[in-house]
Amino acid sequence: MTLLIIAYLGGALTILSPCILPILPFVFARAGQPFVRSTLPMLAGMALTFAMVATLAAVGGAWAIRANEYGRLAAIVLLGLFGLSLISPRIASALSRPAVDLGNNLLNAAGAHRATASVRSSFVLGIATGLLWAPCAGPILGLILTGAALKGANLQTTILLLAYGAGAATSLAVALFAGGKIFARMKQSLGLSERIRQFAGAAVLAGVAAIALGLDTGLLARLSYASTGSFEQALLNKLPSKSANPGTEVASNNAMKIASDATRPFHSDLPVEGPAPSLDGAVTWLNSQPLTTAGLRGKVVIVDFWTYSCINCIRTIPYVRAWAEKYKDQGLVVIGVHAPEFAFEKNVDNVKQAIADFKINYPVAIDNDYRIWRAFENNYWPALYLIDAKGQVRYQHFGEGNYRQTEQAIQDLLREAGSNMAQSGPVVPDAKGAEASPDLSHIRSGETYVGYKQATGFASPEGVKADTAADYSIADPALNQWGLAGTWTIGPEEATLDKAGGSISYRFSARDLHLVLGPSADGKPIRFQVTVDGKIPGPDHGSDIDAGGNGTVTETKLYQLVRQSGDVTARNFEIHFLDPGVQAYAFTFG
Repeated sequence: MTLLIIAYLGGALTILSPCILPILPFVFARAGQPFVRSTLPMLAGMALTFAMVATLAAVGGAWAIRANEYGRLAAIVLLGLFGLSLISPRIASALSRPAVDLGNNLLNAAGAHRATASVRSSFVLGIATGLLWAPCAGPILGLILTGAALKGANLQTTILLLAYGAGAATSLAVALFAGGKIFARMKQSLGLSERIRQFAGAAVLAGVAAIALGLDTGLLARLSYASTGSFEQALLNKLPSKSANPGTEVASNNAMKIASDATRPFHSDLPVEGPAPSLDGAVTWLNSQPLTTAGLRGKVVIVDFWTYSCINCIRTIPYVRAWAEKYKDQGLVVIGVHAPEFAFEKNVDNVKQAIADFKINYPVAIDNDYRIWRAFENNYWPALYLIDAKGQVRYQHFGEGNYRQTEQAIQDLLREAGSNMAQSGPVVPDAKGAEASPDLSHIRSGETYVGYKQATGFASPEGVKADTAADYSIADPALNQWGLAGTWTIGPEEATLDKAGGSISYRFSARDLHLVLGPSADGKPIRFQVTVDGKIPGPDHGSDIDAGGNGTVTETKLYQLVRQSGDVTARNFEIHFLDPGVQAYAFTFG
């Protein structure tokens, strides 16, 4: 129930997001109509359609992608006609002549003849709006969609998405109620009824144009995440922990706790969140024999969920590695639980190579079946859990950062377990390449998947042709848009180059650009060259290429291709492949 309420509140917060702007005209065009017969059916149609489409998008295949594309096209046409009918009664009348009843229902053309719109017409317009609405995927929606992708389609996912859509519909209803009163007063005092209706029609057409051009998932989505992400994260933090003592409060760990009585053993005031879940279920263990929760009693344990091509995970590894080394003699055991995101990350040989590359010496459980993941009820990469010497979860952190507080919690639990270590400052790892901390103040580009299952921002005019070889082209993508050139086959997770000479272009704005790449199916290396703004990168080259932009794909992993050495500005990135067979998965930035 708590997660359902948080999903609802997350949807309600979308009214604060710029990405809601393109659909506002569709909603405000109903201002002045009866709430029960007009506004409510429209908002209900929007929420229901969003829940259904989002569920399919999270777990569906190519057929779901194509069906949604056709639905969006039909909705754009429908709402475009609706906008025209608002601008001109003559246009409305002409559009409704072929089938008066159907035309009136779909276009609300009867607004000039009847006092109220039918429930059916409003519901159909709500369905069209739901097909076009692309809410910004902040932490709450991301949590719901990640769960759907991992656990498959289920009633709980649809209910949570419906609650999210209902929250958005509620906030839109409140805004419409306030706006409707303003419009009514304007009509009464100024006699501007016809002008207001025409203005609403123009706004609807502007909204349709914005959605057709992708502005709702481009610039507006980036602005939205910055403006509401902190609110959504605060809501997620209200989720109840699996605590054996619900009355315990999380105490501040900003400074080392010193026992007031030296004769009494130290006791950390970190809350007890419940017994540690089982570590059973890994397909194999690396760097260690299988470990068990019972066998680790008496030790303080870090359980770190990660996957080797995730840039956020890569940037936390230097800290986890440093903690493992610094505190191993004090009773700390670090366990990495490798839970794959992409299919290639299920290959144990790939994980072994990544462990060697990252110089990871602590035990790693290969959780290809997500059994440990589900036991911890985890939803994030990376995610860190601290278990005390009694086998109880005492601390957890999701995502990057919070390193000082996490290390303080480690020290507290070690001292509670009987360690007499001296107080020390936090680790400061010498992180280089992709492991270096991101330049958060300049990131304007976000993670972008290449496979059609989660792809966004694709700008090649040919459109995505799923699971079939096709020729693509790209000229000048806008900011945070990308495209392919050459002959490619776009699959659910990756795009594969079928002929040598193909390329990928992306206009981005961030200090670092990374791209997850893999060699051909036969394992042959793939040569490539990178250009930035049409020139060799020079001092702006990443750690996996030289100053001339030359590099080779030898294994499936994340490659750092650009690190801007001067001022961070928007740049045009292009990677040209000299050999066929390369597989491209996802862009990330830092």
